[in-house]
Amino acid sequence: MLTMTRPSVLFMCVHNAGRSQMAAGYLQAFAGDRIEVRSAGSQPAEHVNPVAVEAMAEDGIDITGAQPRVITPEAVEASTVVVTMGCGDECPYYPGVRYLDWQLDDPAGLSIEAVRPIRDGIRHRVQILVAELLDQSTAP
Repeated sequence: MLTMTRPSVLFMCVHNAGRSQMAAGYLQAFAGDRIEVRSAGSQPAEHVNPVAVEAMAEDGIDITGAQPRVITPEAVEASTVVVTMGCGDECPYYPGVRYLDWQLDDPAGLSIEAVRPIRDGIRHRVQILVAELLDQSTAP
């Protein structure tokens, strides 16, 4: 019997305080334990952006317990997919790992009105990614 390991996704942005935390929150909500989720940043902030927390709460997702983390080579190498969000050359690249680059505005310093469309764009992209990864993980 062939055992499939569950896919894993690492969301990366510079401060790991907004976009990547929102994406991780959505992935966890949509996939549960079927996909392993991580998020990290090249220069992690001290706390998650409170406006990102508020925007996610409006959509019923609680990311108040999230903590910005630094990117580690082990986290990158252990990931099925690495999603970068505006970190450019600051995000490490490892051959053999699938990368997606999501062009999204940084919510840092923005109002809740400006963060909502960013949140909605992240939700849409995560929904597509979850469908793709779960379809692949169940394929023969």
